Amino acid sequence: MIEALRKLGELEIVENGGDLMPAGIAARIRGCRVLVTSWGSARVPDEIAQDRGHLEYICHMTGTVREFIPLAVIEAGIPVTNWGDAIALSVAEGAMTLLLAVLKDLRHHIRFIAEGGWKRDETSYGGSLEGTPVGIYGCGVIARRFIEMIRPFGPRLTVFDPYVDPLPEGCARARSLEELFEGSQIIVVHAGLTDETRGSITADLLARLPNDAVIINTARGAIFDQAALFRELESGRLRAGLDVLEPDFLPADHPARRWDNVIFTAHQVSNPVLRWPTDGQPPAELASFQKVCIENIRRYLAGEPLLFIMDRTRYLRST
Repeated sequence: MIEALRKLGELEIVENGGDLMPAGIAARIRGCRVLVTSWGSARVPDEIAQDRGHLEYICHMTGTVREFIPLAVIEAGIPVTNWGDAIALSVAEGAMTLLLAVLKDLRHHIRFIAEGGWKRDETSYGGSLEGTPVGIYGCGVIARRFIEMIRPFGPRLTVFDPYVDPLPEGCARARSLEELFEGSQIIVVHAGLTDETRGSITADLLARLPNDAVIINTARGAIFDQAALFRELESGRLRAGLDVLEPDFLPADHPARRWDNVIFTAHQVSNPVLRWPTDGQPPAELASFQKVCIENIRRYLAGEPLLFIMDRTRYLRST
């Protein structure tokens, strides 16, 4: 990635920027034309909105923007982009991986065999997607990728997203979350985290699911009433594949780590960064989100329209 950036212009890498005072960070930012930010970057100071100096464009290489770039900067007219749909496929793959692993009770089978068992275990779960009612909460670009993946397995798909019209082909619309949960044996969450969706999956909604229903979440943990979710999982009534929690950490001694009906993947099942082993050599190609960054800087230099520009609405709805 560094080599690719250096081919585009004069590159300066500021390490440990978080150790600088806001005035020092602002001074460094005002001295460049293009600022590239990512996970772990120091937050852009609010005063950049009033005095940008030489800065013309902020290319945020990853997804979450709010903790790194103030809304005031965007409203001041400084173009800001992020990775857009670059990892939609990877997140959809992660959700599909968790769904099949939980549905087929993979965690239990692995433990059963490791402890000396073999063949059929009468205590295990099972299931097939064929003909199974699957509810999808949120229908953005990630959900649409997921729908493309799951459709060949033959489930009955229902979507709740009041902001999307039309829905993908073959999907029925739920008029409410209550309707979605009452009619589903599997719930897959792809909604963004907003004031509207925070805590929207309540104990009441979870109680509407049938016994042994499956929940998959690769979106944000705070969409759930997590205490209610954990009560259902601890009882053994529901099954889940959870890539995210709120807070996004599970203490080492937490009993949930030992529940056979849950797979936790610690926000890693959709990781787009890890590549095939390279025997210690640098990656042979850029990851998809890095390609978006390079393409956007190329477009900026060529005076072409940028991809995935943030505006107020997208900023507030993106997580």
